[in-house]
Amino acid sequence: MASNGGVDISQLSPEQRSALEQYTQVTAQDIKDAVPLLERSQWNVQIAISKFFDGEGPDPVAEAMAAQDHIPQQAPRHENLQESLAAARPYGRPLPRARPDPAPRIVPQPQTTHRLPFLLAIIFSLFKYGYRAVSTLFRTFMYIFSFLPASIRSRMITTSMTSGWKGTAGRRMLMPRDTAARFKREFEEEYGNTSLPFYEGGFAQALDLAKKDLKFLLIVLMSPEHDDTESFIRDTLLSPEVVAFINDPANNIILWGGNVLDSEAYQVAAEYNCTKFPFSCLVCLTPKEGSTRMSIVKRLVGPLSSSTYLAEIQTAINKYAPDLAGVRAERTAQEVARNLRTEQDSAYERSLARDRERARQRREAEAAAALAEKKAREEAEAAELRARQREQWRRWRATTIAPEPDAANKDVVRLALKIPDDSAGRIVRKFASSTTMEELYAFVECYDLLSSSEEDMDEKTDREPPEGYKHEYQFRIASPMPRVVYEPDEKATLGGTIGRSGNLIVESIIPDEGSDDDQDAE
Repeated sequence: MASNGGVDISQLSPEQRSALEQYTQVTAQDIKDAVPLLERSQWNVQIAISKFFDGEGPDPVAEAMAAQDHIPQQAPRHENLQESLAAARPYGRPLPRARPDPAPRIVPQPQTTHRLPFLLAIIFSLFKYGYRAVSTLFRTFMYIFSFLPASIRSRMITTSMTSGWKGTAGRRMLMPRDTAARFKREFEEEYGNTSLPFYEGGFAQALDLAKKDLKFLLIVLMSPEHDDTESFIRDTLLSPEVVAFINDPANNIILWGGNVLDSEAYQVAAEYNCTKFPFSCLVCLTPKEGSTRMSIVKRLVGPLSSSTYLAEIQTAINKYAPDLAGVRAERTAQEVARNLRTEQDSAYERSLARDRERARQRREAEAAAALAEKKAREEAEAAELRARQREQWRRWRATTIAPEPDAANKDVVRLALKIPDDSAGRIVRKFASSTTMEELYAFVECYDLLSSSEEDMDEKTDREPPEGYKHEYQFRIASPMPRVVYEPDEKATLGGTIGRSGNLIVESIIPDEGSDDDQDAE
């Protein structure tokens, strides 16, 4: 098959051709542009359509595959039979693999105080006030002895008079975040504004962050009272190469420090078997020991030179970095798969929502059509009923109209009525003076029935009016000069309203105006 824009369609499988046909029918995109987009979408039509209309971001599948391709590979081990036998235990049993110690999660427990009974409180209060008096006297002597020269001044006096970073008295237990902020503030006051990125949070939060982001947690525990602390910090921890290594984002290091005079750092030192200060250890996730296990991969105890300290940390990081990279790539692949499922579900939900909307609109259109049809049918039935009632009323009313007075009756009104109907034309008739205007309207309404023969009149007339029907005249009677419109009043008489004679015209009322009036009334 010929290629379209450099794309050979013959190389595609039947399923891929079907997906390409569905995609181009919806988007009308060129085949040369549609095939690469479908390939990036794993030939999923719904995802490709969503990318076409919603915009295409970075390809997570390609990023995950690239991450997997760049996973550092461990160097293969090459050993001969002699080395294997030398490394083996007696009787051919291999040595067990050294497992790193687990890194427990330390959450400081709040201090609880118990109220003593009243009698015991009184007894202990005496000892408390006595101790306060003795300690006040002792501090007074210590303050006086502090003015002695340093060569003859006791070390106990010097230590007891210091405060701040090395002070041991009055350290109040704070929340983990506040404790970390106090440690960083005292560290900077003692050693200047350093660029070490201490984590400003509790130890449990730092451990959780390292576990979540797959980073290394470097724990540094210090005892200000220890002799090697100051030299370790200035010569090793604050050396330019160590600071640069910790600040390098490529090394994925989270630095957490603590003063063992604080409760949290003291609990960490106890749980992590700290036997000598200064103490450092490196913690990370060890997937070989367990998918969620944090382990201590390196301990650094005592004063070390900056080169040794940095080499030990680099060795441990290089050893466990491939495992973390593998877990990171696996998480990326899982996230990509999750995103793909989310996109598929989202595309399906959008398609389902569109189908539901079309079905709803179709149901609403059908309901509206059925309602309009029902309304038209009811209006037609109502109009037909009104027409029947109107005709029945006309036949009944024709029987109640008085006949024309004879020539001997002088109390009459002579009227000339011009009816718009061509067949009737101009009607001249005498009415009694007591005839009401409503009866004149009824005469005009029923004139065609009154002008028929008596036999036809008997056949067409009804003796009873329609029940519940109120007749409305669709015309009005008026005098042309001067123009006066006479309403169908049942009390006004022709003699009192018009006089002895008159020329009147019958004007039809336009139905549209009547319907507009009805709508305004509603």
